[in-house]
Amino acid sequence: MGTRGINRARFLGLAAGAGGAVALSAGAAGQARAAAAAPAAAAGRRGRGLSYRGVVYEVGEGETPATGWSARRMRADLRAVAHDLHADSVKVTGDGVERLTATAGEAAERGLGVWLEPTLGDVPERDILDHLAETGAFAERLRRQGARVHLSVGCEFLLYVPGIVPGANILERVENLLKGNYDPVRTARELRRFTARAASTGRSVFGGRLTYAAAQDEDVDWRQFDLVGLDYYGHFGRRDQYVRDLARYRRFGKPVAVMEFGCCTFRGAPELGGMGWDVVDRTKEPPEVRKGLVRSERAQAAYLTDVLAVFESMGLYSAMAYTFVSPDAPHRPHDPRHDLDMASYGLVKPIENRPGDPESGWHWEPKESFHALARQYARSRDR
Repeated sequence: MGTRGINRARFLGLAAGAGGAVALSAGAAGQARAAAAAPAAAAGRRGRGLSYRGVVYEVGEGETPATGWSARRMRADLRAVAHDLHADSVKVTGDGVERLTATAGEAAERGLGVWLEPTLGDVPERDILDHLAETGAFAERLRRQGARVHLSVGCEFLLYVPGIVPGANILERVENLLKGNYDPVRTARELRRFTARAASTGRSVFGGRLTYAAAQDEDVDWRQFDLVGLDYYGHFGRRDQYVRDLARYRRFGKPVAVMEFGCCTFRGAPELGGMGWDVVDRTKEPPEVRKGLVRSERAQAAYLTDVLAVFESMGLYSAMAYTFVSPDAPHRPHDPRHDLDMASYGLVKPIENRPGDPESGWHWEPKESFHALARQYARSRDR
């Protein structure tokens, strides 16, 4: 769970919808001065390929006991990440310090680079910052032991953190943003204030590179961070359009880390980006996929490999494919109207041992996107 009661895939869509409704300035003049002062850093790695190639691994509680995080499954999954996907890194994200730290520790043991990102939401600010401090302190212990570790202080605070936008929970905050029920000046001020507190908290416990996972339209004061962190779900018809879109994030004079990129598993999913999950009618029981939707693992694989090639050619710092698995979106090959994996960003498809039984165990099988990324990651590793 990215925030309580809402999975990350759905959160993507909410963030995308809200992002179009609000434009916030976070110290634009100061950022412009910083960007002008460091043009060489912005161009430093062009053409040299990514430094880190990986996948997002979520540590949520799950919608049922069967789909929640487990240490046994996590160890097997990270083995596949390292040896079958050929990733050199994993972004461990979610809430629950024990789940985050156990997963990060296992990843480090396997020699993977660790990007640790606590995303506790819908609780008081002090709880969010305490959760960040405890997770960050563990990240620092790993770093001092020799692991390659980065810390992200969080993700898209505009929606996660109460008090920045009016609303008791994420759904209310999105509704208020879309309806214009907020004060833009106050919202910008509160977002800057909390982002600064999170950056300060991260710095106080972690001595490595610090970042934050921002939505594409979020205006962040990147002077507080070592890396510009971006959740990227853009879609264009030509490579040069991607390059132009991504180049704007270099103006801050810091390496650009793609904290998430991906799409769902049906024809037309790349064009929908962060809204791809919204093809399921969840008012029905069981939830039902929109009529006429055509499953396409090939479309997902093509998008992932195309944008990864752009990231490589631009020499961005890192790229983390979203996501390894979405356990609550099972693949039902003989029941396409209930094949929830179509609306999943996962590189692998969960298959229920007893279809339709919420208590059923499950296993996963790799999608075409898993194999396609594995080939590109392996080629990059062997260069």
